[in-house]
Amino acid sequence: MNIQVKHGSIQDIQTDAIILNLFEGVEVPAGATGAVDKALGGAMTELIRMGDFKGKLNQTAAVYTRGAIPAPRVVLVGLGPVADFNVDRARQAAASAARRARELGAKSIASTAHGAGTGQIDPQVAAQAVAEGTLLGLYEWTEHKSKKENNAQIESFTIVEFDKEKAPAIETGARIGEVVARAVNLARDLINQPGNVLTPAALASAAQERAQQVGLKCTVHDVDWIREQKMGAFLGVTQGTVQPPQFIVMEHEGASGDPLVFVGKGITFDTGGISIKPAEKMEEMKSDMAGAAAVIAAMTAIADLKLPIHAVGLVPTCENMPSGTAYRPGDVLRARNGKTIEVISTDAEGRLILADALCYAAEFKPRAVIDLATLTGACVVALGEDVAAGFFANDDDLSRQIKMISEATAEKLWRLPLYEEYKEKIKSQTADVKNSGGRFGGVGASAMFLAEFVSYPWSHWDIAPMMWNKSGSPPYVNKGGTGFGVRSLVELARRWQSQ
Repeated sequence: MNIQVKHGSIQDIQTDAIILNLFEGVEVPAGATGAVDKALGGAMTELIRMGDFKGKLNQTAAVYTRGAIPAPRVVLVGLGPVADFNVDRARQAAASAARRARELGAKSIASTAHGAGTGQIDPQVAAQAVAEGTLLGLYEWTEHKSKKENNAQIESFTIVEFDKEKAPAIETGARIGEVVARAVNLARDLINQPGNVLTPAALASAAQERAQQVGLKCTVHDVDWIREQKMGAFLGVTQGTVQPPQFIVMEHEGASGDPLVFVGKGITFDTGGISIKPAEKMEEMKSDMAGAAAVIAAMTAIADLKLPIHAVGLVPTCENMPSGTAYRPGDVLRARNGKTIEVISTDAEGRLILADALCYAAEFKPRAVIDLATLTGACVVALGEDVAAGFFANDDDLSRQIKMISEATAEKLWRLPLYEEYKEKIKSQTADVKNSGGRFGGVGASAMFLAEFVSYPWSHWDIAPMMWNKSGSPPYVNKGGTGFGVRSLVELARRWQSQ
C-alpha cells in the first residue's frame, strides 16, 4: 500500500472513502468532521440525532456523499469518550475504519490524524498511530488459500493535514508508522507460516532477504560454527531433527559504542521432543519462533529507519523433534559458558537454545540484552491469553525503560520477580542446574535458569500469552500470529538513541 501525506481540507480529497472521527456524546460535529457534515447538509448530525451513531470506540458508519464532495463515501469512526482518548485508541480507530472502508470496496482512503487536530496528541505521534493502525488492521494471511475471502484491497492511504505547520511532523510520524507496521506484518507472516515451509533454513533466508532490502548486516552460521562455539545446549535440542540448525546474527551499526542486543527464540516447530506435547493444539507450535520473528522484524525496522544506534539481533533457530537421535530426559548438556545442564524435560528446550545465545551475546560487550521467547505455558496461566506478556529484569533502570515503552506502544508487559528462591527449583544433583523447576513457579524458575547465562543488564520477555491471538481484539490485531514485541523493541531503540 502506498502511504502519503497531503496538506489541505479532507473534503477536497479525491479518493474512494474519507475517514472522519467523532467522540462519544458529541451532538454537533466540529473540525474536519463538522466541515464535511456541513457540506453534506447535516447528514452526520442526523445520524447522531437519530441515535444510529453514538461515537463509541471503534463503532463505524458509512455515509454516501451523492456528489457533494469528491469522495463518494465517508466512513465515520467512534473514538469513545474524550476523557479516555489516547494514542492506542487512535490506532484502534484507524484499524476499524480501514477495515470498514475495505468492506465497502474502497481501494483508496484518506484520513485525518486522529487527535492531532484537537491537540490531544502530538501530531507526529498521532500520524504514527494512524499509519500503524491502518496497515496492521488491514493485514490478512492468505498465502496458502486457493480462493481469497476478500477480493477488495486498499491500495493507497493518504493522511490529510489542514495545518501546514504540522505537516512535517505528520510526514515523519507517517513514515515511522509505516516502517514499524510493515515490520510487525513481516513478523506475522513468519509466525503464520506452517512448519513444513518455515524451516530453520527458511527463517534464516527470510532474515537475509529482508536485511539486504534495508541495508542490514546479516550473517547466518551453520552447525559447524555452532559446534566451534561449544554451544552444547543448543546442539542438544537439535539432535532429533533432520533440519540443520542455524544461528542468525543481524547487526545495525548506526552509531559507535556498545550495542543494544536482542535475542529471539527460534524453534520453528516444537513437538516437545521425547517429552512430547498433547496432540490438541500442537499445530499452534509453528509459532514457537515468535520471539525470533519479533527480533528479525524489529532489526529490519531499526535499519530501515536508520536509527543512530548500535543494535544486534541474535536468533538461534532449530526444530524440537522426537527421534532415535533426540536428546532425552536425564541427559546432561554443557552450555557455551561451561555450565552443565541436566535435562528434566525436553519440552523445556527454548531456554536451552537461549542459554547459548545469551552467552554469545556477551561477546558484543552489550549495554543491555533483551530476549524474547514463547517460553512457558505458566506465563499464559498467570497473565491470561491476549492480555499481557511477562518480563523479568536484573536491572531496575532497564525495567523502568521497558515499562515506559510498554505504555507508549500499548504492548502490555508486566514485570515479574526474580526471587532467589527460584534458584532452589533448578538445583540439580547431577549437574550445575536443571532445565525445569517443575509445574509450580515455572515462570520464575525459567527466568532464573536464563539468569545463569548472563553477565550484563538483561531482561527476559516471556511472550507466550501474546504470540497467537484468538480474540481478534484490539482491531489492529487479527487472529493468528501477532508480531507482539516488534513495536516495543523499535520504540526502545528509538528512545535508547538519545541516552
